[in-house]
Amino acid sequence: MLQLIGIVIFVVLIALSIALHELGHFLPAKKFGVKVTEFMIGFGPALWTRVKGETRYGFKAVPLGGYVRMIGMLPPAKESEEAAAPASTGRFATMIADARQQSLEEVGPQDQDRVFYRLPVRKRVMVMLGGPTMNLIFATVLFSILLVGIGLPQPSLTVNSVVPCTPSELHPSGAALPSGNCPVGSSQTPAMAAGIQPGDVISGMNGKSAQDWDSVSTALRASGGTTVSLDLVRDGQELVVPVAVALIDRPEYDDTGVATGATIEGGFVGVSPGVDYVRQSWTEVPAFMWNLTTASIGALISLPIRLYELVTETLIGGQERAIDGPVSVVGVSRLGGDIAAMDEPIQGKIATFLGLAASLNLFLFLFNLLPIPPLDGGHIAGALYEAIRRSIAKFRGRPDPGPVDVARLLPVAYFVAIALVSMGAIVIWADLVKPISLG
Repeated sequence: MLQLIGIVIFVVLIALSIALHELGHFLPAKKFGVKVTEFMIGFGPALWTRVKGETRYGFKAVPLGGYVRMIGMLPPAKESEEAAAPASTGRFATMIADARQQSLEEVGPQDQDRVFYRLPVRKRVMVMLGGPTMNLIFATVLFSILLVGIGLPQPSLTVNSVVPCTPSELHPSGAALPSGNCPVGSSQTPAMAAGIQPGDVISGMNGKSAQDWDSVSTALRASGGTTVSLDLVRDGQELVVPVAVALIDRPEYDDTGVATGATIEGGFVGVSPGVDYVRQSWTEVPAFMWNLTTASIGALISLPIRLYELVTETLIGGQERAIDGPVSVVGVSRLGGDIAAMDEPIQGKIATFLGLAASLNLFLFLFNLLPIPPLDGGHIAGALYEAIRRSIAKFRGRPDPGPVDVARLLPVAYFVAIALVSMGAIVIWADLVKPISLG
């Protein structure tokens, strides 16, 4: 039940993100007088629609995006192009002509001054930039609530759990057998032997007060093969417990948390820390978002490679899904269900939900700014190119070249759209047959 609730909550968050994006286009378009005929969340068959004024609002069956339909997105062909039209019978030429004709049919005699392409460049940029900007604002709000209102998770000095058995190559988890005994080749952990219990607070080690979990963990790893004295607080009582720290070979991990396959020798006690949420100051929000933005840009650049690895290594090769690989809205919603079903405090679940939703909106902001049609960045790039072309013409004393004929880019837009749909289908399929697991 909790998993279903988590999925529903995250579907609502995704729908809200889409609605805010489209609202970012809708509001400036209406402000500048452009006629907007549709405001839709989703694609495919309509589930609910309502007409208010000149705009039809609604929800559609497939919540993978949305759109705002503005009249006059494509400028009419120039007279020289119309004269040459009979000779242009290629597939692309026919495609462009049909799209241009369809766009012109939406424009009534009374709407000539309400078409999108007649807006000044700066207003067109504002309309197209409005959608990604709304995602950025939403991400900033969510990150602010997460960092300032809840805080970032940090390991605490409170013992969360005690591992019963010393990990071995055959039993790396350290779990005990159903009988309660340790597997062959493993033994009781130092923490179990010393009687350390979940809820104990480590207040010191070898007579020195403990500052944080990292310093305690580092000291214990350096004390393999020796006996240390741990100061504990249990139910308000102070205890001093001698612990014979084991010396074991543990897996080595790189900076991203991926196992390198090598092992390093170090001390092992068998306790895991609890989590404290430490609130951050408002000044930490921009730096946090900047670091995440640079990481997201790197993820965008590596997306084709990660998609290739998803197909060859996971879908074909049968390997486990990389947790930092591409994921669709289906996978993200499923993760929302997993988060809700986890045995974690409600504070941790809310923090994870907010972080996931905020990261999604930050990624949508960056992705839509890519300067390729049909993305918002493609329209922005076209408008900026038009401004540069007009400035050059004015500087040279030449006639105004008029609006850029974005209709000529329709073949590119269709190719990109097909590529994006194909990529989305692959990732959705992977999310269904080989989902990312948080376990």
